[in-house]
Amino acid sequence: MRKVRVFAPASIANMGCGFDIIGLALDEVGDIIEIVQSEGDGLTITNKTDVPLPDDIEKNVITPVVRTFLKRIGKKAQIDVTICEKIYPGSGIGSSAASSAAAAYGMNELYGCPLTEEEVVEVAMEGENLASGGYHADNAAPAVMGGIILIRGYEPLDVVKISVPGNFYCAVIHPRIVVTTKEAREILPKQVPLHTAITQWGNVGGLVAGLFTSDIELVGRSMKDVIAEPYRKQFIPGFDELREKVLAAGALAMNISGSGPSVFALCNHKDKADAAGKIMGEHFDALGIKNEVYVVKVSNKGAKLTRVSI
Repeated sequence: MRKVRVFAPASIANMGCGFDIIGLALDEVGDIIEIVQSEGDGLTITNKTDVPLPDDIEKNVITPVVRTFLKRIGKKAQIDVTICEKIYPGSGIGSSAASSAAAAYGMNELYGCPLTEEEVVEVAMEGENLASGGYHADNAAPAVMGGIILIRGYEPLDVVKISVPGNFYCAVIHPRIVVTTKEAREILPKQVPLHTAITQWGNVGGLVAGLFTSDIELVGRSMKDVIAEPYRKQFIPGFDELREKVLAAGALAMNISGSGPSVFALCNHKDKADAAGKIMGEHFDALGIKNEVYVVKVSNKGAKLTRVSI
């Protein structure tokens, strides 16, 4: 029998203009799971957290990840997974991706790392597909690899890791508003005018260039989404007013995290991130909307082992 304990971080998708192609890993916040491998052929998943998860393992994102991994390497085994710590689903910081990444990374470690890092991301994407009905990696890749990740292409998967420049911090708020990924996608236009697309391409290029050159001001100027955010912000009360306050407090940018409802502010100093988080909390408190605020560093580290036993 072999056992590993794995941590995979929370993540933020899109970074404004990088719809489905850019994501970043967050420090400290994430999922912890234990995986036990023994002789046999089966799968169990036990939830030891207070976070409500499906009792049916066919609805748990870990299931397709484990099965896909074993199929890829041509092995059978009894796999018993225990969820020890869990990001609350729907929090907008990559809950399903963290579980999927932890499972994919942990399985790969159990079997002596037969898959490359990109292949581990591909396996983790199976969980994302179950969660949202699409194979996307803007949460799964940073959860596995850490840092800021550019998804250059999906056919085949081509990912580029961008090291985090300086001391980047995120203030993230999860307002207790229900916004499903399906709703957030259905509201988007099916066609985009050419001038809008050109603006978005320029912002994506500026964001990547700013990150690679550590041009903080360019990063801030580029994190503007002209495709999804104008439609999705209607789900978030007072979004424009909140952004004005957060930027005035020194944040580089404020955007919707993934499909929402969480909102994040990227800052280059912790004190500015603390100020942004305070403003965010006060904004939703005034509206009578319950919320949770995280102020964490953007992390260069992805999934990792915290314990191994053989």
